Amino acid sequence: MHQTPLQYSPAFHALQSHHQAIAGQQMRSLFADDPARFSRMSLDAAGLFLDYSKNRIDDQTIALLCALARERGAEALRERMFAGEKINTTEQRAVLHVALRAPTAADDISAQVQAVLARMRDFSDRVRSGQWRGASGKPLTAVVNIGIGGSFLGPKMTCHALREQRHPGLDFHFISNVDANELNALLPRLDPETTLFIIASKTFGTAETMMNAQSARAWLVGHCGEAAIARHFVAVSTNREAVTVFGIDAANMFGFWDWVGGRYSVWSAVGLPLMLAIGADGFAEFLAGAHAMDTHFRTAPLEANMPVLLAMIGIWYRNFFDCSTLSIAPYWQDLQYLPGYLQQLDMESNGKHVAIDGSALQMATAPVIWGDVGTNGQHAYFQLLHQGTELVPVDFITVLQEPQLLTAHHRALLANCFAQSAALMRGKTAEEVSVELRAQGTPADRTAALAPHRTFDGNRPSNTILLPQMTPHALGALIALYEHKVFVQGAVWGINSFDQWGVELGKALAMDVEAALDTSTSPSLGTQDSSTAGLISRARASATHSATPDSP
Repeated sequence: MHQTPLQYSPAFHALQSHHQAIAGQQMRSLFADDPARFSRMSLDAAGLFLDYSKNRIDDQTIALLCALARERGAEALRERMFAGEKINTTEQRAVLHVALRAPTAADDISAQVQAVLARMRDFSDRVRSGQWRGASGKPLTAVVNIGIGGSFLGPKMTCHALREQRHPGLDFHFISNVDANELNALLPRLDPETTLFIIASKTFGTAETMMNAQSARAWLVGHCGEAAIARHFVAVSTNREAVTVFGIDAANMFGFWDWVGGRYSVWSAVGLPLMLAIGADGFAEFLAGAHAMDTHFRTAPLEANMPVLLAMIGIWYRNFFDCSTLSIAPYWQDLQYLPGYLQQLDMESNGKHVAIDGSALQMATAPVIWGDVGTNGQHAYFQLLHQGTELVPVDFITVLQEPQLLTAHHRALLANCFAQSAALMRGKTAEEVSVELRAQGTPADRTAALAPHRTFDGNRPSNTILLPQMTPHALGALIALYEHKVFVQGAVWGINSFDQWGVELGKALAMDVEAALDTSTSPSLGTQDSSTAGLISRARASATHSATPDSP
């Protein structure tokens, strides 16, 4: 499918002209001139609230951005996705993570989804109630999820975000790194008789996941014997043969489908750790929150569509202000893994340099996603946000409901969140700094010297997203919001947001390098560049002097 390059789009040209007219305007003035700006540039959807008024935009900007989305076919592509068409063209796959959270329907996909959910519910209920027991008859108290990418980031982020609602008798751990330090640090703290391992790998052949799984298997067998595997291991996979060879009963394999991308898979059986944590009813609420956002995304006009607005404002900064990064600042400790989750979602989806037709793009695509929880970020990188040479848009995310204890802490948290977005927008002029210093009795020469250091340009943009409470429903809606934002941006840039070929090259090369690192064989380094060959040689030399057992 050929699409006119973005830079030749009439709507894009209109935005270029508009940018020249508005780029120098100060948000301070926009607020001062328009008392209704906040109420007009905010909206509710699926239980979430978005304030996008602290952006360098006006009503015309929004109108032109939505015109660009229409011109680039975002609405048509959206309908094709929901209809199950194979919009992932390089892999000839449908993109139907939205079907995982849709209510029951009379079609084959819905029947498959509901069947897996029913099996997940049955297993989850038995583990949570203590009915499912380990090989020695003890109930399970620890759950270890072994996966990588979306099979790791999704379960870890969501289980931590909903920490307050987790089953009190279950501890959750997440392993992804092939680095032995991760397993070595965890296994000695676990009781093998009460530990459940979930191996999440669609093919049951993902190198890092299976290396960790085999090490965990050896550890369990060493303590409890081979027969214990069936009671302490379950699989999230589609490869029945490999699962059963590993020793896992096929009845304890929970499948998903090729139309579920890894970074969109937490809604599927990959979310089994979350269901174990918050229960099947809580997981249903999580799905319902995402479906509510799906419905809003599919039906709301573009100008009042939360994912579309978030996406197009992002396009505005990426392609017209040349902003190369976006900072995610969740002011809620339990969302500490959200920036990393969104990093994969956005950068793996839209970190592409070719259009869907294979032509080279002449336009910047995905920004670098990064961030940390507030107020930690304020004492780390916010200096750059306020006074650095880069213009960095920020998404502030927080929860309104106060915790039952330490309510003063929550008021301070909200105060910091709201004040930071205000400070980024307002800044502080040299005149304001001078007045403040003179009021403090600072001498004129000292005031003149200090003023440049204490001046803030301001006019730095942000969005603020409010969750009423940290519930499964709100979290589901929040994740779906960003999924659809990424989708719309991919549609505008004309790229395939649902493949990830960039992940594959390093994995393929690693196989040859790993073979060369094996000190029991003679290395074949002829195909390696001199740097890689030199690194392999040094590692081999080191290994001969510090050999350690392969198993924990």
